[in-house]
Amino acid sequence: QAQLVESGGGLVQPGGSLRLSCAASGFTLEDYAIGWYRQAPGKEREGIASIYVGDGHTRYKDSVKGRFTVSRDTTKNTIYLQMANIKPEDAGVYSCAARSWSSIYGLEYLLWSDDNDFWGQGTQVTVSS
Repeated sequence: QAQLVESGGGLVQPGGSLRLSCAASGFTLEDYAIGWYRQAPGKEREGIASIYVGDGHTRYKDSVKGRFTVSRDTTKNTIYLQMANIKPEDAGVYSCAARSWSSIYGLEYLLWSDDNDFWGQGTQVTVSS
């Protein structure tokens, strides 16, 4: 059974850093693209970063570009989202999702669509001083 489990959320001060993890199981991770999504309070969920696990290529929304880094560790079947210089507007529930690479045209898809094959349960990031 395919499963994604996020971890690493918590309370962070503005300007601080946090690393989120997305552990995958039950499917061949290298055949998928993984998207990181954020849902801020009162707002719709949005894709912010994506990675094709097969070759490590990444894409970012402008709002996080230069501050967030998505990476993979295929030996651990885990995708990471390293968050740096965190801002108050980064607060929200962060989720990872998987979409079969063969079913999409590129990584941009995961930044603008949430029609994915599997979703994790999400992890909360709170930004406060």
